[in-house]
Amino acid sequence: MNSLLQNKSILIAGGTTGLGLAAAQACSRAGASVTLLSRSEDNCRQASNSLAGPSSWLAADACEPGVAEQAIQKAIDEFGCLDGLCHVAGGSGRSAGDGPLHELTDDGWQFTLRWNLDSVFRSNRAATQYWLEHERPGSVVNIGSVLANRPAPEFFATHAYATAKAGLLGLSQSAAAKYAPAHIRFNVVAPALVETPMSKRACGDPSIMRYVDARQPMGGLTQPDDVSGAIVFLLSDQARAVTGQELKVDAGWSVSDAFPSTE
Repeated sequence: MNSLLQNKSILIAGGTTGLGLAAAQACSRAGASVTLLSRSEDNCRQASNSLAGPSSWLAADACEPGVAEQAIQKAIDEFGCLDGLCHVAGGSGRSAGDGPLHELTDDGWQFTLRWNLDSVFRSNRAATQYWLEHERPGSVVNIGSVLANRPAPEFFATHAYATAKAGLLGLSQSAAAKYAPAHIRFNVVAPALVETPMSKRACGDPSIMRYVDARQPMGGLTQPDDVSGAIVFLLSDQARAVTGQELKVDAGWSVSDAFPSTE
């Protein structure tokens, strides 16, 4: 167990499965008191029970107005303050109608942007308001995607999702510039394909996995713990001079050939 986050109170939005759970567990192992925000009460309870240190949780939808404020208040009530926010909540809108632009439905567009961008706006705004009001420093880590600026049209042409993640990056960098004098930091961790429950479709398709092996030459699928280490660092005081950055944790995706052969 390291102590990078000792005595810090961290909110993980979307922290009960997959990458979010790995982030919550890593923050807990690093000494943080962790508050979880997720829609499922059962998932919240199970995730909380898996953490090494103090934890609390709120079962609610991060997309809904007022929920981020409630989650922050939960962290304050339990642990006295909020020091950091990691926003993981979001995911593919393919099942709702996301896809290539010429096939993308209105419902798919609205669903995907709401889940992946509206929720980030709400959590980031609420945390910033709290830190400004109480004149405290803070750190935000938003989870983006390499698809925001390193596309893969053959297998991952979900254009609303890419738009949302590009918007997340723009929000994070513009907020980083605005709030740097207040010592409120905003950074983005951008994974490629991570082995989580949300990646089952891709993991079950041999053609996609051949593509991933070529596009992520450092070992194919990235593991959640590969990403959570970057999250812990950016939330910690060791990164106190780091803001407005996009850290790609992608096993080489962004520096490999744009369209590797899948044959």
